[in-house]
Amino acid sequence: MKAYVVKFIPNNQLSITGKADDPSWKMANILTDFGSPWREFDHTTTEFRALWDEENLFFMFQVFDISIHIDKKGIGNESINVSDRVELFFRQDDSLNPYYCLEIDPTPRIMDFKALPNRVFDFNWNWPENNLIVKSHSHSNGFIVEGSISRASLEKLNLIQNNKIETGIFRAKYEKVDASAYEPIWISWVDPKTETPNFHIASSFGTLILGDGNPNFPDT
Repeated sequence: MKAYVVKFIPNNQLSITGKADDPSWKMANILTDFGSPWREFDHTTTEFRALWDEENLFFMFQVFDISIHIDKKGIGNESINVSDRVELFFRQDDSLNPYYCLEIDPTPRIMDFKALPNRVFDFNWNWPENNLIVKSHSHSNGFIVEGSISRASLEKLNLIQNNKIETGIFRAKYEKVDASAYEPIWISWVDPKTETPNFHIASSFGTLILGDGNPNFPDT
């Protein structure tokens, strides 16, 4: 499995603004290893960073893309599901029974749900209240999504095991194909080795390793 080392920072050091302007982000490893095994694309890149302290896991996406699509015709999950967005999936183990999904568009609207194998989705489930903070910022070159997830909620869902979190990191980019239609380009950190796009499969996950704060702890 691919691995990303999440560096440790002291409590209350990082402020979530949506603009990724907190100096602490300079400490984070930068993950740029994203691609689409199912089709070629260009003119866009994705960066992911993460940090953690004793209370929270912090994450940040920077998407560089001058053509961002946000659906404004629908409402709720229906609209988010056809908009550009970034995604984090968390699982207890490779059985995917269950796993938990966060899909966030640039505004930032959140589609959070619990899932079971074979794409059984429970959209009535939400991330535990007051345990998730997400902010965003759009600019001429793309958008930023920045957030924190409480360690307590991750532990309650049994998602931290031996200081590791099995995680899928994804992005959906919507490309205009005619005057009124868009189609998605599915972008993933891990190539799931499927013939058609599918993030809801065990092979699409990697591992976040929670570093111990030692400056000599290995980078990715």
